Amino acid sequence: MPVAVTGSIATDHLMTFPGRFTEQFVEGQLENVSLSFLVDDLVQHRGGAGANIAYGLGLLGLAPVLVGAVGSDFAEYEAWLRRHGVDTKSVHWSEIKHTARFVCTTDAANNQIASFYSGAMSEAGQIELGPIEARVGGLDLVVIAPNDPTAMVRHTQECRDRGFPFAADPSQQLAWADGEMIRGLVAGAELLFTNEYESALLMQKTGWTADQVLERVGTWVTTRAAEGIVVRRAGEEPLSVIAVPETKPVEPTGGGDALRAGFIAGRMWGLGLERATQLGSAVATAAVEVVGTQEYDLPRESFLERFADAFGADAADEVAPHLT
Repeated sequence: MPVAVTGSIATDHLMTFPGRFTEQFVEGQLENVSLSFLVDDLVQHRGGAGANIAYGLGLLGLAPVLVGAVGSDFAEYEAWLRRHGVDTKSVHWSEIKHTARFVCTTDAANNQIASFYSGAMSEAGQIELGPIEARVGGLDLVVIAPNDPTAMVRHTQECRDRGFPFAADPSQQLAWADGEMIRGLVAGAELLFTNEYESALLMQKTGWTADQVLERVGTWVTTRAAEGIVVRRAGEEPLSVIAVPETKPVEPTGGGDALRAGFIAGRMWGLGLERATQLGSAVATAAVEVVGTQEYDLPRESFLERFADAFGADAADEVAPHLT
């Protein structure tokens, strides 16, 4: 049975301004700002947390079911995802709104001015998981990635009602969600994904201690950037896994989504917790060495060679049979 990935689907429009934004501001006129920047380049990338995770799972051969909402401008993006093994038949197409869009300009000092248009994502709450399960013949796991808040709440509750195992990945939505909503998104999850900052924010807003979080979830995976990953389960010693060393310049956007894809794939293959975490680490490193969240690939031989360098030949031999 497949993994369903619910979450945002978006396009990113990234521009670079060769100067500094601060040099364009006029003292005493900040209440009347009207600026236009001549940029050097414009790059468009496919993105959205749900689509990014599904892309990684597709590369790893799991044929994930993507669940989200898009506009009529999604056709080319859909074809890309299908070519990379993603089932898009359960994506909701809005009749009136465009696919969500992130527009960002970065200056020479890495300051950013950005806007996010949610667009069709606001209709994701209309999607029901029951018919999706019926279409594909069951669901091994439902990933609740960042999305329209109404959709996240609905999908989480439907997982509980229907008995679907689910992974909670509230990520960016933790910043504005209140404690009640976060508790509802997390409690009962088979997997919980956060980074270090998000884990602290989650505990602050819910009022739960780390032990209390672990009483409510099966496995808690926390990323720590260059320091690697820590995985915790109630009553067990934490498991720490290194970050696979980068060999190219790093663009961190999308690394967390790729890690989730690798970890989930490992668990779906029946690998142990440590091996699945190592797989997540390796996929994340491949993702951050390219610009764009869906521009990486996982060539079998070179991936396994690098995996063996980081974690040993025995670890690579255990992963190898699952890689196409």
